[in-house]
Amino acid sequence: MDAEQLKAGLRNLALDLRWSWNHVADELWTRLDPELWTLTHNAWVILQTISGERLDGCLADPAFRDKLEETLRYYEYRNTHPRWFQNAHSNSPINAVAYFSMEFMLSDALPIYSGGLGNVAGDQLKSANDLGIPVYGIGLLYQQGYFRQHIDHDGNQEALYPYNDPTQLPISPLRLPNGEWLRFSIAMAGTRIWLRSWEVRVGRVRLLLLDSNDPANLPGYRGLTAELYGGGPETRLQQERILGIGGWRVLRALGLRPEVCHLNEGHAAFAVLERARDFMEEQKLPFDVAFTATRAGNLFTTHTPVAAGFDRFLPALMERRMHRYAEERLHIPFKQFMAMGRLNPEDESEPFNMAYLAIRGSGAVNGVSRLHGAVSRKLFEPLFPRWPEAEIPVTYVTNGVHVPTWDSEAADDVWTAACGKERWRGDLEQLATALDSVSDTNLWTMRTKSRAQMVTYARSYLSRQLAGEGAPSADIELAKRLFDPDILTIGFARRFATYKRPNLLLHDPDRLLRLLTNEERPVQLVLAGKAHPADHDGQEMIRQWIQFIRHSPARHHVVFLADYDMQMTEHLVRGVDLWLNTPRRPWEASGTSGMKVLVNGGLNLSELDGWWAEAYTPDVGWAIGDGREHDSDPEWDRQEGKQLYSLLESQVVPMFYGRDASGVPVEWIKRVRASMARLTPQFSANRVVREYVETHYLARAKAYCDRTSNLAQVQELMQWRQALEENWGRVRFGEVDVASDGGEHRFNVQVYLNGLDPESVRVQLYADAKDGGGAEIRDMERCSPLVGASNAHCYTASVPAARSAGDYTPRIIPHHTLAATPLECSQILWYR
Repeated sequence: MDAEQLKAGLRNLALDLRWSWNHVADELWTRLDPELWTLTHNAWVILQTISGERLDGCLADPAFRDKLEETLRYYEYRNTHPRWFQNAHSNSPINAVAYFSMEFMLSDALPIYSGGLGNVAGDQLKSANDLGIPVYGIGLLYQQGYFRQHIDHDGNQEALYPYNDPTQLPISPLRLPNGEWLRFSIAMAGTRIWLRSWEVRVGRVRLLLLDSNDPANLPGYRGLTAELYGGGPETRLQQERILGIGGWRVLRALGLRPEVCHLNEGHAAFAVLERARDFMEEQKLPFDVAFTATRAGNLFTTHTPVAAGFDRFLPALMERRMHRYAEERLHIPFKQFMAMGRLNPEDESEPFNMAYLAIRGSGAVNGVSRLHGAVSRKLFEPLFPRWPEAEIPVTYVTNGVHVPTWDSEAADDVWTAACGKERWRGDLEQLATALDSVSDTNLWTMRTKSRAQMVTYARSYLSRQLAGEGAPSADIELAKRLFDPDILTIGFARRFATYKRPNLLLHDPDRLLRLLTNEERPVQLVLAGKAHPADHDGQEMIRQWIQFIRHSPARHHVVFLADYDMQMTEHLVRGVDLWLNTPRRPWEASGTSGMKVLVNGGLNLSELDGWWAEAYTPDVGWAIGDGREHDSDPEWDRQEGKQLYSLLESQVVPMFYGRDASGVPVEWIKRVRASMARLTPQFSANRVVREYVETHYLARAKAYCDRTSNLAQVQELMQWRQALEENWGRVRFGEVDVASDGGEHRFNVQVYLNGLDPESVRVQLYADAKDGGGAEIRDMERCSPLVGASNAHCYTASVPAARSAGDYTPRIIPHHTLAATPLECSQILWYR
């Protein structure tokens, strides 16, 4: 390659965020500017900053050129070589999956994230790349993103909003084949707003971002995409409109027609409407037909454990901002539009609920942990009246993390020696026993190296933070000697919110102080986290911790690192021995922070909530709580605080310091081994994304293709639904006869269907779950018509007499081979 080709190749490497987790090119960026790479880990900033003379000098070095050419060949191979998806699903109907999310956490070089939701989205894009799944992320480019945190002298949080200069971000304008920047406009209350599109490369996966900071826009519109989760309801509605409607349009402008549309939370729910509108106009269809055809290809993932967490918009705001879209673009009455986001369509005062729209516009719905799936079924039960809770159509796919992003160098060495470099790019079944060959000594050496590196980071970070605040030189020097790399290190780094109870460990400050300062078995604690600028209770919790640290002997054992971000997370999860998590059950939908320590041999001590409720066994970590829900009961908080102290004092600390003759804590390492081997694969984004493909994406793609290629069947489906709506009120039961003999109960049930086709329903026997099993459901067989009655029939079924006949209740439910019941048709009739 000549110099210009090498420069172009280097530019392509810098714009591919693969460097945020794959370290093949680290040597190149370090050579170009070692200090800037250490501080920013932003390859694009390095290329934008260094002089041409410096770049030419490096390219003149044969060793640098060889490394660059080798790296380019490696990237080319990774981008073109078949992966898991191509090998496992070569005949799949999936050509593209559109993944909509309000935030994506890929790297600190692209600060367009807040926390958990972005973490999930970013890690799933990375794993989609690893597995070769054709995913296109859709998000927003924020001029300021989420706030940066500063802690003042009194321990108060200050929110800062530095500008995200697009020229310093690893993004590029999304251009059409003729070179034109892809810009387009959407209607906004009588005017138009121009949107600019950008591209982020995540290996072979592309993330498409939209922003409104276009010079052609009115000043108020230019700032719509300024902040993540900033502004009031009107700004939020406009952002979600840009995400959903604008996001679908940018896909179509690129000639993409994804079979699957995945909504990562309800923020993007307008995408289901725009997708239907697009199909409606292309096929010259009424909106209802297009909506029914396309919804089959939509998947809604909810992350919210409480109803108050759903975005709701007042009718007046919706009238002002969405009326014209409903009537002029969708060609439906505004009342019909509003009904899609309401529990009661006739209540004109009810706000518009984005989660309700997402459910009504999707072919499947899932929560993000087993417990959260159950919680979500309760939340959405009002949409499916009289259906048993277990049959509310919400399943779950438990979250996971992109392991290569979060593993330490020492952990990577251990895993590579045990099972090779390709371990996270395919099936994970072989990893369960992979660490059996690794000695206790090697695992402990890994842990001590990782802890020491984290202590070095904490010292450097805190001393730099204090210097920036103008702290006394003595405090800065003390920070450089902070912590001991051989001491049990506990980490707590979360958003500071009341339901997460970040101050549970402060319940008894004197007891905590005794635990930390024990001369024989000391403990050190590293804390980090932000509170939302409007969350004054969360900010007060931060201030309480700062005061505890500054005004007690704890200052040598506890540190609060300000401005928690992705880079800090990487250092903490790689080095801490124990990760602490204390939410109120069931308010942690999943949680992913504790998953990040698994690959590094960190252990978890957590409330039995979210992912830990299904991961915990006594041989992999510790748990607090009783597996029940206690809301915000202060007395229960006190009880769990005592339980937390007791576990630390009686189990965690003694186990860590219990060493054999060679200095290895054998029992501790036993748990480390079990946690790493069993939980790391299970709670990896690799498993998550493969599960989404095989449980949802393939099914959604097939259903979408079936419906959109056979509109006559869609019309039939709609006629079936209309017949149900018109006639359901006249369906009734007649006599029910039960005969018990010979070890079984035989039911004969009379059903009057009136205007309904018997094939459009199923008559069933239903019995509630018993002894930990599932509910018992038995289809009944239609027998002879009832004499003298129109469209009335006798149905019969036999069940074993192991249960009382009174446990069984006849019911009637809708049935159609193309329909997802009760998601698309929620009628149900019970006998008495």
